[in-house]
Amino acid sequence: MGNVKIRAIVTTGYGTNCEVEMAHAVRLGGADVVDIVHLSDLLDGSVRLADYQFLNLPGGFLDGDNLGAAQAGAHRLKYATIKGSDRRLIDEILEFVERGGLVLGICNGFQLLVKTGLLPGFDGDYTKRLVSLTYNDSGRFEDRWVTLRTNPDSPCIFTRGIDTLEVPVRHGEGKFVAKDDEVLERLKREGLIVFQYADPATLEATMAYPQNPNGSVEAIAGITDPTG
Repeated sequence: MGNVKIRAIVTTGYGTNCEVEMAHAVRLGGADVVDIVHLSDLLDGSVRLADYQFLNLPGGFLDGDNLGAAQAGAHRLKYATIKGSDRRLIDEILEFVERGGLVLGICNGFQLLVKTGLLPGFDGDYTKRLVSLTYNDSGRFEDRWVTLRTNPDSPCIFTRGIDTLEVPVRHGEGKFVAKDDEVLERLKREGLIVFQYADPATLEATMAYPQNPNGSVEAIAGITDPTG
């Protein structure tokens, strides 16, 4: 086991702007190898997702947020084929998830995960879009620090031992919404809500602006799939 190396990939390209910071955080987290890879290198087959154990999707403004935040990027993952084959990049990602690979999406990366359907992944279905992130209730771009509280009952492996976080947010489309009440109730029932916007004084989840900067339902700031 001493020779096992954790290889992580951080994607870049098409408007990503936080890949260096994310790669640094992954190194601090203990990964042995961290490669920043342009999405076009995955699409032309020169880099293979199968060579990694940890996929990281960083923040930014993919494709200028045309069609909506991460929407064009989601279409690229779902429909663009890998050079010399009829396989799509989403096929590679689904196989990656199936074999137990870790996936983390932050900011624009989180938007990408929900708009491809990779989250919430109910019943192992990583293709069905049930939640989204839409325009902030404030009608403006939000650039501020917020307090997040974590859910101790969540299966998410990335938040173990963490109670609260103080983090910056910068988004115009950060409001979390669900397809219907049934989806929302299932997220709550199965502990899949990882982060909620919180009042810094009480650490209770809040819908109050600006502590909840976008009006996310149930103050949701992050979710996981059932595998964590």
